[in-house]
Amino acid sequence: MNLIRTKTNDFVPVTFRSLVDQLFNDELTLSGGRSFLPGVDILETEKAFEIHLAAPGMKKDDFRLDLDDQFLTISGERKTKREENPAKFHIVEISYGSFSRAFRLPDGVLASKIEASYKDGILQVILPKDEQKNLKTTIKVN
Repeated sequence: MNLIRTKTNDFVPVTFRSLVDQLFNDELTLSGGRSFLPGVDILETEKAFEIHLAAPGMKKDDFRLDLDDQFLTISGERKTKREENPAKFHIVEISYGSFSRAFRLPDGVLASKIEASYKDGILQVILPKDEQKNLKTTIKVN
């Protein structure tokens, strides 16, 4: 037995025009549980790793960063502006909702020195390397 999602007020369009009218007259809904996945760039410099998370339209207070052992979790919520605007939406392509991204930190990251900033729609997280801990060495052959 399959569960099938049904619509209580089904309208079967008779003409192409009525199909288009239905498309533009139907109420678009955004469920509270909807989520999106912001894009991420990760890069490495000589002194740090950097995570750049693209989340335009958010405020710095919309983000939460949690460090648990060797995992950094970045989560947040981009709230819809629809409640503030009484206009009738015809197309909604901007994703809204909550997200969560987890990253395993490489060895040699100074967890106590991690910094985050948000500017121009990009959350930048700097993960400084421990300069005392050499991850790369050259071994001399005798």
